[in-house]
Amino acid sequence: MTAENVSLFFKLYCLIVMTLVAATYTVALRYTRTISTGDLYFSTTAVCIAEVIKLVLSLGILAKETGSLVGLKNTIEEHIFFSPKELLKLSVPSVVYAIQNNMAFIALSNLDAAVYQVTYQLKIPCTALCTVLMLNRSLTRLQWFSVFMLCGGVTLVQWKPAEATKVQIEQNPFVGFVAIAVAVLCSGFAGVYFEKVLKSSDTSLWVRNIQMYLSGIVVTLIGVYMTDGEKVLEKGFFFGYTPWVCAVVFLASVGGLYTSVVVKYTDNIMKGFSAAAAIVLSTVASVILFGLQITIAFATGAILVCISIYLYGLPKQDRSRVTKKDAEREIKV
Repeated sequence: MTAENVSLFFKLYCLIVMTLVAATYTVALRYTRTISTGDLYFSTTAVCIAEVIKLVLSLGILAKETGSLVGLKNTIEEHIFFSPKELLKLSVPSVVYAIQNNMAFIALSNLDAAVYQVTYQLKIPCTALCTVLMLNRSLTRLQWFSVFMLCGGVTLVQWKPAEATKVQIEQNPFVGFVAIAVAVLCSGFAGVYFEKVLKSSDTSLWVRNIQMYLSGIVVTLIGVYMTDGEKVLEKGFFFGYTPWVCAVVFLASVGGLYTSVVVKYTDNIMKGFSAAAAIVLSTVASVILFGLQITIAFATGAILVCISIYLYGLPKQDRSRVTKKDAEREIKV
């Protein structure tokens, strides 16, 4: 989807909010899993509650879009109750996103927030590959070059992961990297699949979101039962919840919705700057909160990743215009 004709102020607003949400979410989640005192909450319940909040917010936005409660009711009846096939179709990304969100908790329990932010950018080549295979698109040579540069940068960051001196729990960098790898694969596939579904009809984005979140709630509840069922029954669904945990859940919800807004109203270059800025903010926060020790390998890798994100987002050259100009020159000659 291309950026719509909106004001530069609104685009900057979207960019700033997306950057702050992405950086704050990873840092806050890392804090609740490694530093925050008290009983550790169940990550599966946090993922489930985030889906519920996304559904409620999407319903509110759809109500505003339809203009009345009657319009909202009719839209829900048409696209939800009378469209079981559409719900089933959106259950695919629901399952994949549920796995991705749970992997984020595992990854941030074993890797620093800054390391996570850098490594998670592997979603770009994964999404690119899925786009080529599923949407029959092509990448430019510069984009392929940026993909390999990004992979090289992530390799440097993961070669010897930076250590956080203020984290007291036992961590396993290998488990963290595997979790990120799974999350990246899920992100790439689910994002392209959802885009394909969106472009297959004129159905509203928020209707599609509601269909996906309804399936997501069911999927995540099954995940709660299978993973932490006995513990949840014994200790309660909201066991270990603190204001910090509530903030993480809220940020996860808002971040998921804001991604849709950013994709609609901004371009790839702005999204690239947002990702790079989130890496910088996460790194600064990790140094202050977790005692992250910046190494040459980490710094070099992070810089390469930021540059590759920018290069990947550069617009493709319009070869037809170039060809036309060349033809005009040949005629004049």
